[in-house]
Amino acid sequence: MNDEKHFSGIEQTVFYALEKAIKTYRQFAQRNIRESQLNITIDQWLVLRTIKDHPDLTQSQMAAIVFKDYASVTRIIELMVDKGYLMRSFHKTDRRRYQLKLTDEGMEIHDKLVPIVQYNRETALDGLRLEEISQLQLLLQKITANCTK
Repeated sequence: MNDEKHFSGIEQTVFYALEKAIKTYRQFAQRNIRESQLNITIDQWLVLRTIKDHPDLTQSQMAAIVFKDYASVTRIIELMVDKGYLMRSFHKTDRRRYQLKLTDEGMEIHDKLVPIVQYNRETALDGLRLEEISQLQLLLQKITANCTK
């Protein structure tokens, strides 16, 4: 069977191009983080940043924001507690939940990552006009809405 002929149409879809762009960006971003000698993954960064920005979210809410399942977020949090980036304590009003807070080391790695993340985004969007970026966001939101009807 000729694999090239069998799959020839897949590469022509917008979803193939979208998936390829996402995977290529994640590889590029992770490589830049790794080259900066920072001990954190893209997914850990997303969770760290979400906790910093929204410290009162439940893990389920956090999972929805970072597009991960609850178990994955739990593992990510556990790894970052072990690395010393997060501190976990019982929630003040709900003893079934944990309160998560960035440690000093977690804040330090966050602050080191911000310019790297900014560079990654600027590099990926290089050559796109603001109007094109806005249009892309609008189109992606429409696709998301179509799929969640």
